[in-house]
Amino acid sequence: MKVVLVDAGGTNIGSVRYALQRLGVEAPLTADPATIRAADKVILPGVGAAGPAMARLRALGLVDVLRGLTRPVLGVCLGMQLLCTSSEEGGVDCLGLVSAVVRRLSPAPGLRVPHMGWNRLHACGVHPLLDGLDRDAQAYFVHSYAVPLGDYTLASAEHGDAFSAVVARGNFFGMQFHPERSAAVGARLLRNFLDL
Repeated sequence: MKVVLVDAGGTNIGSVRYALQRLGVEAPLTADPATIRAADKVILPGVGAAGPAMARLRALGLVDVLRGLTRPVLGVCLGMQLLCTSSEEGGVDCLGLVSAVVRRLSPAPGLRVPHMGWNRLHACGVHPLLDGLDRDAQAYFVHSYAVPLGDYTLASAEHGDAFSAVVARGNFFGMQFHPERSAAVGARLLRNFLDL
């Protein structure tokens, strides 16, 4: 199985690679369209802001490449947000693969933005990506923007309001949290993605 990491300039690439290595998978980092198209699984990691990440994907000629993929694609953290229609973060158009507008988390008494830390995942149905997910499963989040709930939501979490923690639309999937930093839960969900 060929798995690749898209070089979108995210700072979590090393930890995602290490998490995949622990699962026995070597995933090269690439911005080469032919390599990405030839992969069995594609992971779009990201930490940072939507505007610069989309600008990098455009500059590398990867927007249409990603949109045209028919194999499973996983967006992680910012990578999940980039799958959406647009983001309030700088009013940027994203890849348009999930019909959602990424919104800023609303601060509230006792709630910090950015949201940083462990949070419970609530499955919204049954899907192979969620196989083995415990009722009390928690994942590690670091984000200021989130995808609202919708028919694409496989699992939600709450930080004040509920938001999408895991999404799916066709062959495109996203995890708002960092599976590479979410211990056994993250490893299980990454394995589930690799097994799709």
